Amino acid sequence: MTTVNVKKTSYNWRVVDIVVAALIAIAGGVIFWAWSQGAALVSIPMNATYPPLTGLIAGGWMIPAVLGMLIIRKPGAALFCEAVAATGELIMGSQYGTTVLISGILQGLGAELIFAAFRYKKFNLPTALLAGAGAGLFCGLNDSFLPWGWNIAYEAIDKLAYITFTTISGAVIAGALSWVATRGLAKTGVLSSFASRKAASEPAFS
Repeated sequence: MTTVNVKKTSYNWRVVDIVVAALIAIAGGVIFWAWSQGAALVSIPMNATYPPLTGLIAGGWMIPAVLGMLIIRKPGAALFCEAVAATGELIMGSQYGTTVLISGILQGLGAELIFAAFRYKKFNLPTALLAGAGAGLFCGLNDSFLPWGWNIAYEAIDKLAYITFTTISGAVIAGALSWVATRGLAKTGVLSSFASRKAASEPAFS
């Protein structure tokens, strides 16, 4: 009788996982801060045209959640990276104040739940898009319905439009771009210590 040894995926965090996740989060904090500055300018014509359109630029605040999970591929990576990135933005002086931390946690949770639904075994393009969309959905709900939401006074139809836009933005900006970035990083060999080291050769749909 032949015994087949099946190598099980370990979900225990290693020191290298924590370090890299922290680096992704720190870089994300800088991206958040810069994105906020740019968004403040871009949102002016959007607000003048149709305020809910600002949801289309929300995806930049969700990149660490999806990118972190695509690289680390362990439970908690999306939530950790997004929450720490939001903390970094807060420390650097966010115009949104302490609410940025709450937003980060919720957006990270939105992405985390998608990966969890696939039992942390799917990291292809559709999953990345869904994770980005999940983060965007939670972002839209946070901004539209929680007490500190900046568009809580919107009419119901405008809230729906805004949530739709943040979901689309999350899928495209955070989901697709993070998936492309992970493949690019894998090609350089810097992900050799992670399960994502073969990301560049993984099929987009599997």
